[in-house]
Amino acid sequence: MLRKLIHILFLPCSKATMLMEKRNAQLISRKEDWQLSMHLKICKWCRAYEEKLKILDDILKRKLSQKEKNEINTSDIQEFKNKVLEKLDL
Repeated sequence: MLRKLIHILFLPCSKATMLMEKRNAQLISRKEDWQLSMHLKICKWCRAYEEKLKILDDILKRKLSQKEKNEINTSDIQEFKNKVLEKLDL
């Protein structure tokens, strides 16, 4: 009962998860940060979500840093143009 009341007074889970996502993209205000930290102290589900969010964010950052640049050379472009022209002539 007390936890439900605190969720209502401080921050609902839907808003807490939105703030976690927002915090990954940009800075959040002090008030939002305080509300989120209070919510995370009482809500085990949102703490678990935050941990999973951190893991996913780390994986995505690693994948982006490892991503090789795909260079398209002019011969590939010309080959593609020729294939399109062939299909159009049908």
